Amino acid sequence: MSSMMEETLPLSIIHVNKSLVFTNRLHILLHSIALCFLFYYRLCFFFQDSKTRETPLLPYLLVFSSEIFLSFVWILDQSFRWNPIKRTVFPERLPENDKLPNIDVFICTADPTKEPTIDVMNTVLSAMAMDYPPEKLHVYVSDDGGSSITLNGMKEAWKFAKWWIPFCTRYRVLCRCPEAYFSDSENDSDDLTKNVEFIADKRMIKEKYENFKEDIMRLKDDQDHFGDTSGITSQNHPSIVEVIQENSSGQIEQVKLPLLVYVSREKRPSHPHHFKAGALNALYRVSAVISNSPYTLVLDCDMFCSEPASARQAMCFHLDPKISTSLAFVQFPQKFHNISKNDIYDSQHRSTYKVLWQGMDGLDGPLLSGTGFYIKRESLYRNYKIKDTGFELQKYIGSSNEFIKSLKKNCTPNLVNVGNALPIEETLILASCNYENGTKWGTEVGFLYGTVCEDVHTGIMLNCNGWNSVYCDPPKPQFLGNSATNLNDLLIQGTRWSSGLLENGLRKVCPLLNCPLKVSLLQRLSFTYITCFPLFCLPLWCLAIVPQICLLSGVSLYPKVSEPFFYMFAFIYVSAQTKHLFEVLSTGGTLRTWIIEQRMWMIRSIACHLYGFLDFLMKEIGLREASFMPTNKVKDEEQTMLYQMDKYDFRTSNMFLVPMVSLITINIFCFIIGIYRVLFVGELDKMFIQLFLMAYIIVVNYPIIEGLVIRKDKGRISPSVVVTSNVLATIITCVLYPFIRKV
Repeated sequence: MSSMMEETLPLSIIHVNKSLVFTNRLHILLHSIALCFLFYYRLCFFFQDSKTRETPLLPYLLVFSSEIFLSFVWILDQSFRWNPIKRTVFPERLPENDKLPNIDVFICTADPTKEPTIDVMNTVLSAMAMDYPPEKLHVYVSDDGGSSITLNGMKEAWKFAKWWIPFCTRYRVLCRCPEAYFSDSENDSDDLTKNVEFIADKRMIKEKYENFKEDIMRLKDDQDHFGDTSGITSQNHPSIVEVIQENSSGQIEQVKLPLLVYVSREKRPSHPHHFKAGALNALYRVSAVISNSPYTLVLDCDMFCSEPASARQAMCFHLDPKISTSLAFVQFPQKFHNISKNDIYDSQHRSTYKVLWQGMDGLDGPLLSGTGFYIKRESLYRNYKIKDTGFELQKYIGSSNEFIKSLKKNCTPNLVNVGNALPIEETLILASCNYENGTKWGTEVGFLYGTVCEDVHTGIMLNCNGWNSVYCDPPKPQFLGNSATNLNDLLIQGTRWSSGLLENGLRKVCPLLNCPLKVSLLQRLSFTYITCFPLFCLPLWCLAIVPQICLLSGVSLYPKVSEPFFYMFAFIYVSAQTKHLFEVLSTGGTLRTWIIEQRMWMIRSIACHLYGFLDFLMKEIGLREASFMPTNKVKDEEQTMLYQMDKYDFRTSNMFLVPMVSLITINIFCFIIGIYRVLFVGELDKMFIQLFLMAYIIVVNYPIIEGLVIRKDKGRISPSVVVTSNVLATIITCVLYPFIRKV
């Protein structure tokens, strides 16, 4: 009887916060009514006599257009708040280990100079040490740079894993990343700290880890000293596939380790390599003829497994008969271990993982986030797995008979353990740059090409093809990575993402119009918001310039304080800010977090979203090609010190700084003029909203002003930027001021 009850117990349950849902929907209703009154007020302007109205037409149209766009984006944003849910999993209810499915782990790296090898190997070791049967775990590392440092580093990691994994298993270590484990003494329970045997073992393992790090550094030093004599470069090298293994050693007992495979796909300057999506597709093909596991975990090279239970948690969804047939992937949140207490760059992306993804989970599921997801292999093959003949399959997925055979069986046994030869020659063909020619890889099969945001594109198309996803956010973070902790990396990364998202939203997919009818309206609205939010740059640039310059000539664009419609504008502002503050506080943030998120929203919109939009336009008209540069993961001590002191590091490109400083300059100048008009002309009633808008921009962006006039450290804004920004601000004001007055 008890066994029957256990079989019927759910592997996961859904929690719906009814009070939150009610609050969200009530806010949507009230805010929507206020927006209707705003549109009524704006439209009444056009029915006034053009000879008697005081406000020029052009600035009024610009501000009204910005308000329309922001209102439309707000409507899109409410799709995430319609039905947010949370999930709880019960891994203890999973089948026995021998009945669990196999899992492949894909780890992608591209450049050992920007992605330190020791960090990559820590990710590899944490994945190999997951709480999952080792014979059912297969770890593949894609090295797009074809670096011997990465290959030899994996061999050293394999040796260390023979000590590390038994240690983690024996003492039930929760943090399976060696670097993170040895860096924090609080990782051990009180019982273990009193265990003499454990202390001795830990000391021994730590010594071996230090030796392991020294071996990795020696590899790098040898590479730097002697160079690469093979003629291999990151953009020109043959395909390499190697299973990492060695003969048994008499020093330690034989332990079962997961399969570890090094893969470097062929790259030639004359062939497009499609960035990370191309690397993942090569791994998919190579792994299909080696392990062919039904599920795959994808990790960035710096996103290590901080807890060992993620695989079992993901299987609570993939093995649930109620949802497994249509479930494509389980997405975990991205969380970061290098974030300071105040997170001045909003690098933790609180809104995305605490609001947006939970909201999408209540619809048809979140999008892929690039890392930390368990995806069903079958979902990326679309319907080509069930084609009748091998000839038809070859037109879609290529000519490899071994690969075609892998589609017709659930799993290939781990041939390494039984001494059989792996099909290495076949894997080299599958990793070659010519294999995809004439096939549907990247267009209909595998991860999709044509954008640097391959995860978003692929996630949307999976949903359009009838697949769903779930979001798993357990109390303890399952994956931890490095986030951008300086302004330069943040804005470069944001520019790349903005361009890629716009490619999906405006060209590749256009979710609002092109998604099939089976995709719900709310899901399409959420897709549209995610892929088009970089367009925030357009209304924000307008609202940061037009009302300010209009104030110089006494032109009012908003109702007077004494008019009834003033309270409608005030309600919209207070409503939006209060809702944002409520979400920040309810998800563990603070008042300071609330202000920082507004500041970074403005900075991103004015700088990287603008350049991402321009980059998208240039690619559309053929002036440049898509490119991808990995974010620098190498630590800079000086930048880290400024970050920990909550000081912004303004040592970034002038193309990012000049627009920000120019707009701040315009707002400060116009605010001073506005104060003069209030004191000597008596226009407070007429100009209050425009003055408040400028004061809001200035106060929220105070750190920029601090970097201009107060700070003297190396992270301040340089004098050359100040001069250039003042020139640009003067040009903008002089050009627009007479033009706006005349129209």
